[in-house]
Amino acid sequence: MLFRQHFLKVRWGEKSIVALYLSILSGVVVALQYDPAEPFYSLSTIEVLAPFGSFWRALHYYTSQLFFLLSLCHLAAIIWDNKHGPIPRGRWVLLIMGLVTTLLLLFTGYVLRGDATGASAGVIAENILLAVPLVGRWLNELLFAVTTAAMKRVYANHLIGLGALWLVLSWDHFRRYRVRIWLHPYFVCTLLLVSALWPATMEPERLGMLHIAGPWFFLGLQELLRYVQPFWAGVLFPCTFIVSLCLLPEQGRIGRAAGGYAALWLLAYAVLSAVGFARGLAGSF
Repeated sequence: MLFRQHFLKVRWGEKSIVALYLSILSGVVVALQYDPAEPFYSLSTIEVLAPFGSFWRALHYYTSQLFFLLSLCHLAAIIWDNKHGPIPRGRWVLLIMGLVTTLLLLFTGYVLRGDATGASAGVIAENILLAVPLVGRWLNELLFAVTTAAMKRVYANHLIGLGALWLVLSWDHFRRYRVRIWLHPYFVCTLLLVSALWPATMEPERLGMLHIAGPWFFLGLQELLRYVQPFWAGVLFPCTFIVSLCLLPEQGRIGRAAGGYAALWLLAYAVLSAVGFARGLAGSF
């Protein structure tokens, strides 16, 4: 009960928006010097030659992930508190799809790095989409097309397409907040300090590497792909979780079943992620 009270007191929504503003600011600085034709080389050049290049890239790296994590905490607080009564079904579904779009933005950011992790994640995502019946090739051409268009399609979606989609999906909720960065000085200073002290990771391909782990939020799915076909592991499995989240506000048996399935899904994904993480540690030695 005490943890619940402290958790609900934190203004997760405001902090997530502050992280979003810093992510956009730093992302613009990085994007001005990024070349999708030479992703890994251009990022390396930014860190070495651009003024404070390493700081700006680290700030974008950390704030983007923090925005996603704080958005998850904000969603959990909404579900846990629910003091304003049930959220209209349409608005709730838009919020969930906005969260999915945030994850896609974060994922495309990893792909754009062009390093070992990014290249591996891009190839896996492309193969998953191509496994979707009927519309898979069209979805791949729309979102990734790494094989045919290199990073150009991913870059356009990360910079414009997915951001615009997130704004459309989240606008009704986003416009309710009036957040000023200078009202969160300790939070902002901590982010700036972390970005100045710890550069963002870059993982060049190394000869003899037995295992390349994807982004931390992708580890469970990557591990599941070892045992299940791409369509079932990469499409159906995550889609069932999204559907369960969309059904959470429903009253009665449907809402309880959705909540139970979401909890079991998260537990299973945590176990898969732990196995994938352990496999990555073993493969790095």
